[in-house]
Amino acid sequence: MDEKANILPKSKRSRPVRVADEIKNWVVERDLQQGDKLPSETEMIELFGVSKGTVREAMRILEAQGLIVTRTGPGGGSFVGKVSVDRAKSLLANYFYFQDLSIADIYQMRKVLEPELAAGLAGKLTEPQLDEMQALAERYPEPAKSSEEEMEQHVASLAFHSRLSEFSGNPLLRFIISFMARVLREMTIYRKLYDPPNIELWQRGREHQINLVQALRVGDSDAARQIMASHMQGAEQLMKKQEAQLKRRFIGE
Repeated sequence: MDEKANILPKSKRSRPVRVADEIKNWVVERDLQQGDKLPSETEMIELFGVSKGTVREAMRILEAQGLIVTRTGPGGGSFVGKVSVDRAKSLLANYFYFQDLSIADIYQMRKVLEPELAAGLAGKLTEPQLDEMQALAERYPEPAKSSEEEMEQHVASLAFHSRLSEFSGNPLLRFIISFMARVLREMTIYRKLYDPPNIELWQRGREHQINLVQALRVGDSDAARQIMASHMQGAEQLMKKQEAQLKRRFIGE
């Protein structure tokens, strides 16, 4: 391990953060995979030309991100880890928490991506997958009778979209759509966009999802795209209306 790594240009970031980036670059350049062992602490010090404290702090940063795993005992050391999907979503959600996302921001993305997801899955899902989506679409045959039930229906409706995305062969598309469903679910809950219950939103959403499953089942990609596009357009308008009603209510109070 006598090869010296290039140190990143000086910036306002702390040295441990810069070294953590260098370690990530080192791993990528060598195409290391999950479970591969990293150099020892002594080797890291020599490799990156920094102090023991800097190396340890850089490794703690990477471990907190889930990029490395440290094991003790015989055969122990630091190994390449794999960030789970849930952890990646949590980290990204922390970032967007401070961005003041709006309903329009989210649906600007959903209107573009989800119709293409639906079109791409038409005729490609297995019978068990289609039956699962059918069950999700038909889960609530009656409109909500309370705010609590309305919240449950909102969450279930978004679970339909998140689950559908999991069948995509495109990992980036799969991640983005399921992440948007998660953000919208959390936004709906903490902003109480489910109160008061919205019968039109329930009815349109349920009908679109049932029709979408039918289009997916018969392999009609054009119909699947159109149904999802209509679903997104209508849902955005109704969610914006719900948001506006909530704001007016707060002003009145």
